[in-house]
Amino acid sequence: MQICRSIVEMRAAVGAMSGSIGLVTTMGALHAGHMALVKAASTHDNVVATIFVNPTQFGDPSDLDTYPRTETEDLALLEQAGVAAVFIPTVGEIYPEGEETIVESTNLANVFHGLVRPGHYRGVATVVTKLFNIIRADAAYFGEKDYQQLAVIRTMVRDLHMPIAIHGVQTVREHDGLAMSSRNIRLTPADRAAAPILIAALTAAEVMIQGGATVEAAHDIIAATIATEPLATLGAIDIVDPATFAPAAGTPSGPVGIMISAEFGEVMLIDQKEVTP
Repeated sequence: MQICRSIVEMRAAVGAMSGSIGLVTTMGALHAGHMALVKAASTHDNVVATIFVNPTQFGDPSDLDTYPRTETEDLALLEQAGVAAVFIPTVGEIYPEGEETIVESTNLANVFHGLVRPGHYRGVATVVTKLFNIIRADAAYFGEKDYQQLAVIRTMVRDLHMPIAIHGVQTVREHDGLAMSSRNIRLTPADRAAAPILIAALTAAEVMIQGGATVEAAHDIIAATIATEPLATLGAIDIVDPATFAPAAGTPSGPVGIMISAEFGEVMLIDQKEVTP
């Protein structure tokens, strides 16, 4: 497995590869969810992964500072999984001094979770564009847990005519239903025990919608469920049409995407479900 720390090294490694390339972009602190992305990408002749804690998608500097960094363990996992090359650039390599260009969707980046995390999706879109341009993969794989992020990336690729296929991979969960996330290791034991309230709330909403309830009733049951957990502070509840991301209302006749966020101590967690009535 090649470890590349500069753009020049990464482009040389990719240029020497034969066959198709599947890309998995990460911020490190890898877990089974990331490895599911690597497995999905392994249908290609080569898998390339990236490890880069992207500063432009963090609104809170302390959140950036405390983000877990486990490079040695990450590299061992990726090598065991048969990854061909890993790109681990510095911040200065990705954001050289004097640069001024950003990438941002005018709608999707500034609604729903984008309101809770202003600037987050602009940072995501910008760094993903840079990585796509550096690596020139045939396809990239992203988890469905961040439902809105996946939509932002798909829209960006469509609008900018990027020659890369985007694939969503189903959320991988812990034994108690908590969506796997690098942030989970920052939870206190008490907050970790409380965090499955997210999947409990989503499941309650799913049951209601499948039973013919309205979107508004599903919204209320999510809020009521999370309110039963004193260690959880509700961030946002958004229920949308998966095709357009327009807010859903009334009794849905087709699938809806449900996105929620909540804070546990200083850690914000997100989760999602796509539900069909």
